Formats: sequence, C-alpha cells, structure tokens
Amino acid sequence: MVAIIDYDAGNVRSLQFALERLGVESTLTADPETIKASDKVIFPGQGAAASAMEKLKKNGLDKLIPTLKQPVLGICLGMQLLCEATEEGGVNGLGIIPGKVIRFSNQVKVPQMGWNTINNLQSPLFKDIKEGDFMYLVHSFYVPLLDTTIAQSDYDGAYSVAVQKNNFYGVQFHPEKSSKAGSQLLQNFLAL
Repeated sequence: MVAIIDYDAGNVRSLQFALERLGVESTLTADPETIKASDKVIFPGQGAAASAMEKLKKNGLDKLIPTLKQPVLGICLGMQLLCEATEEGGVNGLGIIPGKVIRFSNQVKVPQMGWNTINNLQSPLFKDIKEGDFMYLVHSFYVPLLDTTIAQSDYDGAYSVAVQKNNFYGVQFHPEKSSKAGSQLLQNFLAL
C-alpha cells in the first residue's frame, strides 16, 4: 500500500491519478498507524513552508515522519521540509537531510516555473531516465548541492533537484506532472 501524507499542503489529485495510471492504489491519510503500516510513503507539498510545518505538527506528523523505515518520497515542498531549515519563513524542517533551503537570487525570474533538465543522476530512482531529461518544476526556494544530492539542475546556478539519505528520497520537481520521465521515476520509487 502507498500512503500519501495528507496535511492539506497542495493538490494531490494529480499524484493519485499518476499512481492509478501505474496500476497502484494510494491512500490519502494523516493517520500515523496507516502511514507506519504502508509499504511506501509519499510526502507531497506545495505552498508555504511555515503553514505546512504547522499542519504537520498539529497531527504529530513532524515527529512521525523522521522515524519511518520504509521508502519515503518527498515532492517539491515535501523535499524541502525533509531538510534542517528553510529561509522561507525562517522555519525549521524535519532535520532528515542536513542542509538549509535558500531562495533564488533576484538575478532570475522567481519562481522558476516550467521544464528544466536534470543531470548527474546517481540513484536507482533514476533507472531508465536519461541525463538531460526534462522535469516540471515550480519553486522559489531550492536545496543547494549537498553530500546527499543524487541529481541536479541549473537555474541561478547548480542546485539539488533530488536528494537521498537512507530510506528518504526527495525530488524538487513534480513527477506526476513530468510526462514519461516523471512516470518512470514514480515507477522506480515503487520498485525500491
């Protein structure tokens, strides 16, 4: 079973449809027991970091998520909240990925919105995805290059477009909106 963490941070319907197209049923839930019992957990997110963290704390999910042992995939804001902290609202994240999320400079159009290439792919998460494949992104804040970086993109300089530490994976792009390559990534995550 795949649990999608429900904390009211963004539209998860497109993610559920993407999983359905792969023949996978998912449960949208904030119930700790259901999340713990799942084979895979997806931690999506759009919107502001501060209100997202508030909602996680309200249900005790901020304490639960770091204890999960099964593969966990953070998407967009979900990836950023896996980090120690974010400049967005000066909020502490879940502290799973060492590093701080920072804002793009004023030298570029913010948010970065649209398709961008991904490179330096270093994980089974990217099996059958090619260097330079395009993924769909919408974000104003980013994770710098870290020891945990497993893929990067370039906008206002190189940054982490995917990270991994132990069973925790994070992608800045929206695989559910990233066509064939995004669908492949979800399939790879489900196969971990």
